[in-house]
Amino acid sequence: MTDALGGLLVADFGRVLAGPYATMLLADLGAEVVKVERPEHGDDTRAWGPPWTAAGDATYFRSVNRNKRSVALDLRDARDHAVARRLVERADVVVENFLPGTMDRLGLGYEQVRRTNPAVVYCSVTGFGRDSSLPGYDLLIQAVGGLMSVTGTDPTQPVKAGVALVDVVTGLHATVGILAALRHRDRTGQGQRVEVNLLSSLLSALVNQASGYLDGGVVPRALGNRHPSIAPYEVFPTADRPLVVAVGNDRQFQALCTALGAPSLADDPRFRTNTARVAHRETLGAELGRHLATRTADEWFGSLTAVGVPCGPVNDVADAFALADRLGLDPVVEIPDPEHGPASRQVAHPVRLSTSPPRYRNPPPRLGELSAEALADRLDTGT
Repeated sequence: MTDALGGLLVADFGRVLAGPYATMLLADLGAEVVKVERPEHGDDTRAWGPPWTAAGDATYFRSVNRNKRSVALDLRDARDHAVARRLVERADVVVENFLPGTMDRLGLGYEQVRRTNPAVVYCSVTGFGRDSSLPGYDLLIQAVGGLMSVTGTDPTQPVKAGVALVDVVTGLHATVGILAALRHRDRTGQGQRVEVNLLSSLLSALVNQASGYLDGGVVPRALGNRHPSIAPYEVFPTADRPLVVAVGNDRQFQALCTALGAPSLADDPRFRTNTARVAHRETLGAELGRHLATRTADEWFGSLTAVGVPCGPVNDVADAFALADRLGLDPVVEIPDPEHGPASRQVAHPVRLSTSPPRYRNPPPRLGELSAEALADRLDTGT
């Protein structure tokens, strides 16, 4: 089997989430990723628990670090620094997310590395760009970047997303940038610097909300589970648990009304078009809620889906994995870990490739499992 990114060496100086998520995606596709960590402590997320595995490992760290090898290097120690220097000189890709200027001070910045490795693709992940030393934590970016202002039920009670969404989006942007730079290198032989930052990534991810402001002059506000431009597109109570109804066009709305036993709603001038429905969303919501309260969420899920109405119950994470499994998406992979105990259960890579699919070679690494000496020998011999 051919790996899409086989033969690439990635020097991973990333920590926490955005950088490590990007390098894990590359590793799943076949790149060899060497994760550089601090001696004794390692990546901060090794201590971010609970939850912990049965072996006492932080599940947070394990979520974004499979298929990597860990080497513990003190970058201020001359001997360890020399190993790190050899690593970046051999690497096809370098990823780092220190505060701006840190890698330069360590003699491992882009301009320093490219002198001896001009083909390197060097990706820097920052919070607010190269010229700002502000720390970039996901919650902070969600706040100052506007996401919390449109999340929640009340503008006076801002709410963050339930996962570190900005870090994940930034990691995806970093991966796209790295792959684009590698494609450019394939054609020209030239490496380049790739820069992504959390704030710009979030502004891009605001998509329609950002466009409404920039192109329409509308500053969006929190609408709870409702949509600023579509109705009905929200959560409704049922006889047992909440149900999402996500109607995207008039045909779907007509099918919804017929399935609810209220076809006249589709002919009501207040609800006939999406624009009219948005203008009368409160009245519409009350009408739909009255009908939806008569049956369970799973019953509505079955009957509405059958007639082409997008809907679904509000699942917990366990339910979500069960759904993906029923749909044949194979959402979980088990990676054997014979040296340290039970197999590691991981979320499968979301991209499917017909010829060079992702592979799961190694569980998340133990801190420093690859010694500095062993790494130096491999770099010296080119193995």
